[in-house]
Amino acid sequence: MIARLQQFWTLSLIAGLAWWCWRVWPQSPAWALAGLAWAGLCHALVIGTQFVCMHRINREDAAPRARWPALLRAWWAEAGAMLVVFCWRQPFRSASCPDWLPATPTGRRGVVLVHGFLCNRGVWLPWMAPLRAGGHAFVAVNLEPVFGPIDGYVAQIEAAVRRVTEATGQPPVLIGHSMGGLAARAWLRAAAQTDAQADARIHGAITLGTPHAGTWWGRYSRAPNGQQMRLHSDWLAQLQRQEPPQRAALFTCWYSNCDNIVFPASTAALPGAHHRLIGGVGHMQMASHPQVMQACLQALD
Repeated sequence: MIARLQQFWTLSLIAGLAWWCWRVWPQSPAWALAGLAWAGLCHALVIGTQFVCMHRINREDAAPRARWPALLRAWWAEAGAMLVVFCWRQPFRSASCPDWLPATPTGRRGVVLVHGFLCNRGVWLPWMAPLRAGGHAFVAVNLEPVFGPIDGYVAQIEAAVRRVTEATGQPPVLIGHSMGGLAARAWLRAAAQTDAQADARIHGAITLGTPHAGTWWGRYSRAPNGQQMRLHSDWLAQLQRQEPPQRAALFTCWYSNCDNIVFPASTAALPGAHHRLIGGVGHMQMASHPQVMQACLQALD
């Protein structure tokens, strides 16, 4: 569903810009180019507004506050990353690389990739070739319904974990970006209700920019999963109460002081987990940042 929505949005945007150039260029090439520049500026301003809000809210956070040069670099990189993800990888390329489950086990640990809110498996495209080259079987899920409650994704993650485990003979690593990390925690909670050894079904979990304590932006969402990601929401509080204290040790949480979607910054750090702060990196950047990817791939060995 999200791929079709983003295809419609992207093609409509391209059509609108093409129509503008077709109508205006014969009279004034300068005005035609100005219109194109204005469209790019609007996109940059929307992302910039997110960064301004994030920087202001982070004044009260325990994480080191980013300096303005780092903010500006992260803003520029995030504006580009969002265009690549939401206007190319997810709408048009999400099915270009299928899940890889080799018929003969490679002896290497497998991975379940879980995307975040308003995303699909296309966000993981940069990971797929390195995973396959390293012999790591993987399944990248598409969480549906897009605007459903997070607990509704449990069955999809359960199926993915089973497939990777059967293909490798080993417990997989879960890697979740943003809401995907919460979906992984929800799956573990559900699995533990019928299996006392549910935690042993995974080797570990890595979350990238996951709002473990919610996010400031959650207050504006009307979708069930968005409301569940409000700061210190009832759903998040219940999830934490129902988790055994030792479970957090399975998790490694990457978070950033320039995350323009999940903030205050320390909300992406799960108490009791292993924490990795990467400074100067935006929310969508984190999903394919070379340093993050390299560290996660090394953690599979």
